[in-house]
Amino acid sequence: MDSTRFDHPAFRAAAGTLAGYGIVLVVMTVLLFLIPYAVFAAF
Repeated sequence: MDSTRFDHPAFRAAAGTLAGYGIVLVVMTVLLFLIPYAVFAAF
């Protein structure tokens, strides 16, 4: 596959948007689920 097909700025913006949403989802999952689970499991 020719990698120059995905060299357009729109593809880079889409990849950045998806990466940003993925990071936000991971952080929110940790804050809303994993930290409370760890707190309640400790007691």
